[in-house]
Amino acid sequence: MKQFIPLNIAVLVVSDTRTEADDTSGKLLVERITAAGHAVFQKTLVPDDIYQIRAIVSQWIASDAVNVIISTGGTGVTGRDGTPEAVTPLLDKILDGFGETFRMLSYQDIKTSTIQSRAVAGVANGTYVFCLPGSSGACKTAWDLLIKDQLDHRTRPCNLVQLMPRLLEK
Repeated sequence: MKQFIPLNIAVLVVSDTRTEADDTSGKLLVERITAAGHAVFQKTLVPDDIYQIRAIVSQWIASDAVNVIISTGGTGVTGRDGTPEAVTPLLDKILDGFGETFRMLSYQDIKTSTIQSRAVAGVANGTYVFCLPGSSGACKTAWDLLIKDQLDHRTRPCNLVQLMPRLLEK
């Protein structure tokens, strides 16, 4: 059996209203990341501001120490929700299947409200980036049913970790 490969994962909480004290989604992600055997590189809380989001995500994408970035919040449709607009221009490739599958799975819990989710994922400079809705339920669905297994080198038939050495191929 293959050995587990721990990754460095950065967590970004996007919110105008949450603080470190009442942030349930970021805490849930940190707990699940560490329980799975990965390391939390950094956890940061930032307002719903495209340029502040983009600045932090850009720093993490440029860092060789960060393998994965997971953001929570700012993926809705209100005027202040801008995480996809902040992050998508930074991506080299978009993983369309992530958003599609996330919404399909979310439908089981929230029915047609899932159309309001603009969850996205992709790859930038060899770093995987996942942008999740801000609810802890959405973070649980995304991590437990999609991300966790794809960040485990032992998952078959394939996983995102096994592709990491080839992400920067020209």
